[in-house]
Amino acid sequence: MQNLFDDLKDLLYQDESLVADGSLLKNKIIELALQLDPQLLQLLLKHEKIKQYFFKEAGNILVFDKIKFQQFISNKAFLPDSYTSFKNKIGLFTGREYISENKEVVLAWPYKDTVLEGGQTKEDIKRDEIFWNESLAPEEIDRLLSPKALCNFTRYDSNGINKVEDLSASENYLIRGNNLLVMHTLLKPFENKIKLIYIDPPYNTGNDSFRYNDSFNHSSWLTFMKNRLEVAKRLLRPEGAIFIQIDDKEMAYLKVLCDEIFGRENFKECIAVKNGSESGVNAINVMRGEQLFKVKEHLLYYAKNNALHKFNPLYVKAIAYNDSYRLEVKKIKGGYIVTDIYKELLKKLFNQDTLRGLTKEQKHVFYAAFEEHCLENNEHIYALKQDIQKSGDSFKTFAAANKKKDLVDEYITADGRTILVYKGGMLTPLKERIVEENGNKYYGTLVSDFWWDIGATPSSEGGVELKAGKKPEKLLKRIIALCTDENDIVLDFFLGSGSTAAAALKMKRRFIGIEQLVYDENDSVKRLQHVISGDQSGISKDSDINWKGGSSFVYAELKSINQHFITELIQAKTDREVTQVFKDVFSKGFVSYRVKEIPFKILQKEFTSLTLNEKKHFIKEILDKNFLYLPYSEIEDVDYAVDFHTQKLNQIFYNHVPPGKVQPSQ
Repeated sequence: MQNLFDDLKDLLYQDESLVADGSLLKNKIIELALQLDPQLLQLLLKHEKIKQYFFKEAGNILVFDKIKFQQFISNKAFLPDSYTSFKNKIGLFTGREYISENKEVVLAWPYKDTVLEGGQTKEDIKRDEIFWNESLAPEEIDRLLSPKALCNFTRYDSNGINKVEDLSASENYLIRGNNLLVMHTLLKPFENKIKLIYIDPPYNTGNDSFRYNDSFNHSSWLTFMKNRLEVAKRLLRPEGAIFIQIDDKEMAYLKVLCDEIFGRENFKECIAVKNGSESGVNAINVMRGEQLFKVKEHLLYYAKNNALHKFNPLYVKAIAYNDSYRLEVKKIKGGYIVTDIYKELLKKLFNQDTLRGLTKEQKHVFYAAFEEHCLENNEHIYALKQDIQKSGDSFKTFAAANKKKDLVDEYITADGRTILVYKGGMLTPLKERIVEENGNKYYGTLVSDFWWDIGATPSSEGGVELKAGKKPEKLLKRIIALCTDENDIVLDFFLGSGSTAAAALKMKRRFIGIEQLVYDENDSVKRLQHVISGDQSGISKDSDINWKGGSSFVYAELKSINQHFITELIQAKTDREVTQVFKDVFSKGFVSYRVKEIPFKILQKEFTSLTLNEKKHFIKEILDKNFLYLPYSEIEDVDYAVDFHTQKLNQIFYNHVPPGKVQPSQ
């Protein structure tokens, strides 16, 4: 068997795409085998001994035994290294199951945003990062998902940064910490209370700085999403909805997962969002016939209960103006005067009442002038709708009487509305379908499942720089308007730079944002401070927003225990710093039960033989994940030194005492 191991390793090393830093990429090899990758199969067929072992003849056809190959590659005797041997020695282990049966929890992916940077250069892609994508087996989850204690409460409002004295029932929250654990923490106060969830999760692109030996492979990524979506469903109100933005790579698989979690009957739409253009450096790939321009992403839209969920009909910018809206109707003493602007403008510009004989340039001039006049005077512009078959009998009778008249009549509905009737038809007003963006008026059409007008991410919004991959407020405004009303709660548990919270604040919705990372000057806290101060970027100048500033939010963090060691590891750059974290974990932290009882001096000696990255991975694996953050149930334990004021704010947050001003202890 060892000879076969060696032969296979030698063969695989011949393909440079399967090697990184001098080592074979085991996970990548397994994924390619399961996908029946032609290049890998051709390589395996080159070696007669390997061909006989992994391929079977069925008539004149060779059949590849991919399960046997996967088990062979996964054998701990294949590709052993110092780190794997070290893990085995101290008792760490892993396991696999089908996604639908998987009870594991994929805990975190803190560096998700390095993956999503759309403008990465080749040098960026080579960045050496430590990624924490730990999967925990059910037997390891004891108190992991229990409610956690919150700390560092801070209020941000028009007066600046202030201490939190109380918590009202209508707060906006920005909570820092692992999003899975924060979501479980939210269950007690917010289960069945969230109207809308929007997330822009890590895309698992494979074309990023996640190398296959460290990356979320397909199954891990789906488990990662499953863990979070199951909690998200519990947080939604019965009539609530969730929007998940995703690209082509995982969309189909994510939809199957969402069908399982939310129910196929609750699937609403798969909306295509155009966020790029058919130009740029990727044109060379198109010209070579290798890859089409990537100009879209998807929004998977699910209701929690389709029978209860209804969206708000919206008008969005149309591709072209509808020239049926051409009649200018103005009220005068004794009635109305009707002018056909289309014909009036043709006569004024070209002394004729049709387009016949006009050049292409003349037609362009006409349509531009016609559209501009109608949009600017939209309160007087109407279209004549003569198909009234679905109207009530009373209205049909009234319209029939008007048909022979050359004048406008007013029809008063049972609920007191006035409908203008002309030549036996209904005059429909343009003003009801006007869409305004940045002070400009556009002809609107009812929203569809293709959002062509969103555009690419702007360079900055809310005082923070936005890299490609971040989502503009314009997109969030449409989603929020579609599925919420004022004062409804909007949740984003991949908050990033804060677009969702910024749009919700400007639209007078409540928000809860969850984020694990700190982005310095591009952080969501900074952005929301700018919004409160009256930021005029994004959707601020839209006529239905007219944002002038104000409002507030409360910032809080999960109370860290083992988590601060993870933070120190991320920041550590030298072997000395990592070794100090290693010592601190064993002297001050909580170590996993899986670690065998080995004298620290012996463990430390073998630890020194690992590479810097291996040391970081090892430390994060031995931490007891049940104690990443302080359970709320232990907030009064004196060992954790949580002050009385913070304890009381936690009690209010969890509704254990009525909301009100917190009095300090005497």
